[in-house]
Amino acid sequence: MMRWLPHPVVSLGLCVLWLLLNQSLSPGHLLLGILLGIAVPLLSRRLLPLGYPRMRTPRAMLRLLVMATVEIVRSCFNVSRIILSGNKRKVNAQFILVPLTIRDPYGLAMLSCLITMTPGTVWVEILPERYELSMHVLDLHDAQWWIDTIKNRYERPLITIFEPEDDHGHPA
Repeated sequence: MMRWLPHPVVSLGLCVLWLLLNQSLSPGHLLLGILLGIAVPLLSRRLLPLGYPRMRTPRAMLRLLVMATVEIVRSCFNVSRIILSGNKRKVNAQFILVPLTIRDPYGLAMLSCLITMTPGTVWVEILPERYELSMHVLDLHDAQWWIDTIKNRYERPLITIFEPEDDHGHPA
């Protein structure tokens, strides 16, 4: 059974998404949703060489997404104010470096999405020699605030969500 449904949660999610998008529970749409739920994970296995990520604490993921949504909305207003303001004040656009602790590739991908989805910030690259994130901030007032925000609001929960624990219950 696991051979046809290697990731049943993903398959169920795809089927439900198909039914929601089509707003129909007709037998044809139900059958097509089931077929998509089976076929897509089977056909996309090679695109995920590390397999699907294992989330250890889905509740922490939900808290992180709520917190990120609030930050994204706040940043939308700030960037809109900068763009639409009538005064010609100087914008302090700069690059900053954020030291990273997280090593999980899925956690890093999620961190890059969260940073890049936040208006006024862009994930540039990870500097491998010091394992630091280079990011661009549209209007930088306090670099340490950004470092603390990335480390505490985003990276720490992502470590809890994605990285395995050692023998003492701490992320490895």
